[in-house]
Amino acid sequence: MMLLLFPLLLSTVQTWAYRVPGQKKSDSCRCDVNTTIWSFPALRYEAVQQQVETCETSLHGLQQQVLVSSQRLPDIQVQISNLTARLEPYQYLHDRGLYTALSIRLLGQELSQLETDITVVHGQLNNDQSQKLHKEVGKLRKDVLKMQTSDTVNMKTVKEKLRYLKNNVESCKSIPKDFRGQNRYCMKGLITNISEPVTTKINPYNKNHVSGSWGKQAQMDSESDTETYWVQTLTSSNIYGNIVRLYQTYKDFMRSANHRDATFSSSVTAPTAIEGPSAVLYGDGLYYHCYRSADICRYDLKTNEVKRVTLPGTGVGFNNKFPYCYYECRSNSDVDVEADETGLWALYATVGNHGNLVVSKLFWDDNSKTINVSQTWETRLFKKAATNAFMVCGVMYATRYVDEYREEVFYAFDTATGKEDNSLELPLEKVAKGVASLSYNPVDRQIYMYNDGYLLAYQAYF
Repeated sequence: MMLLLFPLLLSTVQTWAYRVPGQKKSDSCRCDVNTTIWSFPALRYEAVQQQVETCETSLHGLQQQVLVSSQRLPDIQVQISNLTARLEPYQYLHDRGLYTALSIRLLGQELSQLETDITVVHGQLNNDQSQKLHKEVGKLRKDVLKMQTSDTVNMKTVKEKLRYLKNNVESCKSIPKDFRGQNRYCMKGLITNISEPVTTKINPYNKNHVSGSWGKQAQMDSESDTETYWVQTLTSSNIYGNIVRLYQTYKDFMRSANHRDATFSSSVTAPTAIEGPSAVLYGDGLYYHCYRSADICRYDLKTNEVKRVTLPGTGVGFNNKFPYCYYECRSNSDVDVEADETGLWALYATVGNHGNLVVSKLFWDDNSKTINVSQTWETRLFKKAATNAFMVCGVMYATRYVDEYREEVFYAFDTATGKEDNSLELPLEKVAKGVASLSYNPVDRQIYMYNDGYLLAYQAYF
């Protein structure tokens, strides 16, 4: 038996020997050698190589992210600088306690004006209601004084109370005590039911003109033209118009015969053109929302003159800022003119009232030939949550979408009391999905709907 030494190569610089026992037979040496001890680890090598490639890929991705971040960093720094500069005035006010003080100061100024109005009303009426308002505004003044020294009174609560008191003052100002008695049915309360359509007709142009308004001459004390029917179709993009079509009788209207077209503006983009489905014919005047403005226009059918008045409020919505919506928005239906037993109304929304509906009372002074706004109420109904609205007996009613063939009157705001009711469920049938306008007529107590291209009328019941 003999031992053999086999040199094994580990690397270019290292070797080591492996001792193997063997036997000599017939002048030869025989031994068993285990060659696995120096076999190349191919599988382990491939695994390590794959890990290296994965690391290289990840490293390349990180390098790209760092590069992109480095490129964006200057832009981000510029944005931060801009924001810091914009916030600096507010931070200045906040650090010195001036921002809250300024808000309370503005609230105090508004309250002072309200106190003046209530003092005037109380001096004129001196009844239980005016005395109650006088006490309530006194309590509110104490709350505002308390806010100047502490945060115990919620600003939102005070503003809501202020809105309520302002509405009550408006109700007291100039509405006659017996205005409900002028029409006995108004004393019964809210509308109790609405009939199925009593009139159904396609507008005189074609049903592709899906926006507009129509109705019957609406002034109660007018002896002439009380049977006049009118249609105002928005012929330009279903948003703008400058012509009203007039019919002397209901028969002519149904036959689309013997009409007269009155042009109240030189073009559909002139300042006196109409914007949105907003018109109503009251006496000798067509009242409507003036083109791209916060104004109400009056076109005189006899003299062809146009007069206008600007609606009150902070940030009156127009040019599609606060349209009627609910299911889908009706383009440029921001300002809505209505008529009822008490006269003319404008329904709209303002930024100051957070996009909620505002109700303003209008009247035409025949001596000075001017339109005026006498009173304004603020509601809590978000205008875009309603499909349309109309006035009856000094009460504003709002509708919402139910399905393609039905609307629902769901809300009422009474200007005589300032109270709201959102529990109504009065159905309104229709023949098309969209409602462009709704107008009530105190002469025949009918509600007129411009239902896409169709003209519908309903009987209101009390």
